[in-house]
Amino acid sequence: MPRSKPGIFWGVTGSVLLLDAFTKIVAVDRLVPAYLPRAVWGDGVRLTLVYNPGAAFGLHLGAQSRWIFIGLTIVALFVLARLYLETPLVHRVRTLALALVAGGALGNLLDRLKSGRGVVDFIDVGVGAWRWPTFNVADIAVTTGAILLAWVLWHADEATALYPSAATAPAPTPAPAATSTDQATRTTFG
Repeated sequence: MPRSKPGIFWGVTGSVLLLDAFTKIVAVDRLVPAYLPRAVWGDGVRLTLVYNPGAAFGLHLGAQSRWIFIGLTIVALFVLARLYLETPLVHRVRTLALALVAGGALGNLLDRLKSGRGVVDFIDVGVGAWRWPTFNVADIAVTTGAILLAWVLWHADEATALYPSAATAPAPTPAPAATSTDQATRTTFG
């Protein structure tokens, strides 16, 4: 099966990685001291530098969290690579989804590899004390890509059920060859 457009995959993956790295550098440089909220749009959107040693939503697995999440991310990247290699050339939306997830996963992986403090998060949204867990550009890419990938795969299953491909459909049965008696009958009765 031919590979998807590499320009789409590597362009999006690289863009997410660069944007994530740049915004994290700015956050670490400008949002000091950490854990001090700065209003951007009232109380609804704030910038707050935090370091997340765990995973999404503050999931923490103890002292070895960093290494467990590094291992899980590497496994996920291998799965994404396999999905990418199996993606047909015409499936650009699936390629985009895989690239978003890969770029975000790589961005957070680099944070975990660089520092034991954890992943740099800084986007803080909510109302009053009801806050969404602080996140970053990589998290936005992973979430968007995962939702898009789920949608693409869901619709691929529906399309397969409605329109099975020629490769999975049974081969048509060939018509029996005409015998000499059939040929003579057709010639006589025309």
